Amino acid sequence: MLNRIWWFFFVIAALAVAVQLGMGNTQVLTEVSAALFSSAELAAQIALGLVGVLSLWMGLMRLGEKGGMVAAIARITEPLLSRLMPEVPKGHPAYGSITMNLTANMLGLDNAATPLGLKAMHDLQSLNPDKQTATNAQILFLVLNTSSVTLVPVAVFLYRAQQGAANPADVFLPILLATSASTLAGLLVVALVQRIKLFDAVIMGYGALLIGALMATVFYLGTLSAQMIGEVSTVLGNGVLIALVFAFVLVAGVRKVAIYDEFIEGAKDGFSQAIQLIPYLLAMLLAIALLRASGALDLLLSVIAHFVQWLGGDTRFVDALPTALMKPFSGSGARAMMLETMNHHGVDSFAGRLAAIFQGSTETTFYVLAVYFGAVGIRNGRHALACGLTADLAGIIAAIGVCYWFYG
Repeated sequence: MLNRIWWFFFVIAALAVAVQLGMGNTQVLTEVSAALFSSAELAAQIALGLVGVLSLWMGLMRLGEKGGMVAAIARITEPLLSRLMPEVPKGHPAYGSITMNLTANMLGLDNAATPLGLKAMHDLQSLNPDKQTATNAQILFLVLNTSSVTLVPVAVFLYRAQQGAANPADVFLPILLATSASTLAGLLVVALVQRIKLFDAVIMGYGALLIGALMATVFYLGTLSAQMIGEVSTVLGNGVLIALVFAFVLVAGVRKVAIYDEFIEGAKDGFSQAIQLIPYLLAMLLAIALLRASGALDLLLSVIAHFVQWLGGDTRFVDALPTALMKPFSGSGARAMMLETMNHHGVDSFAGRLAAIFQGSTETTFYVLAVYFGAVGIRNGRHALACGLTADLAGIIAAIGVCYWFYG
């Protein structure tokens, strides 16, 4: 599947270059050429940047497993995950690493989420009978990872504050609603394809508990100022992170684990994983860079705008679409698109707010797919990409609808 997708990206980029040349824009050749080499440099930078973080968390996770902390954490969510992933046996380490990854995503702990996600993918790969084809559990985990709810998108608030927003956190609830729609759509479409029975007493019970906790969080944060929301989020996220680190090390020490030796062994695995990611990152970043440099995304926006105008619809949302279209491919690219939209239209304009909602409610699906599947050598993702993009589309549609609801 990835072979066909990669080839398709190149075909689209080549057609876009041909259109640009037909319009007399010869500068596109220079931009595409530069994109080829910049993507190679970026792949190496990302992988090398992951070396330290991966080594740190692989070492800590090894201590957590040896000391029993990961197993203890897994018991919280295992009843739910065992029904969503029936092929994963009870007590398997994957439950703990999946739980920790999803928690890190919810708290906005990006530096911890990726290493924990890679650990979870490796744990699931140990159960995979066909090492080059994704299992149902791996696909569900990837879709939940790319669409998982972020309770407080502090980075988006900071960018809005830097751009002079009157109330930087006023997009909090729209983002939460849009990302919740994305997560729900991702879960539903995977459940449909994999025939997971969601109307199970345990699943419904966990769902009710999560919804209740989410509503309580929204109510509490709604009583705080923008500055206080950021402070509470930072304290909560960092507090959980530090508590996990100390718990892993101290509990392992109490249980007579050789903590220094085990940490070193785990860190070695993190180092090798980061280096192995370079080819997979390069392949995906190269295709994405060509799509962007060739003008393919700009041409798509133009087509969408003309189509909406032909239907007689409101086209204000089109101004923010570059962020939505770029986000599944590149987080940094989407961030640049969001800032450009804020600068051009105003941070508190309809387009400026919608771009912020897009940035906070969707995820870099292609990047996550390349990194997570590449880390374990999977080449056939089966329905993972289709389900992930369906969740992205649901998030985008929900973001547009919510933005019109809140801001007219």
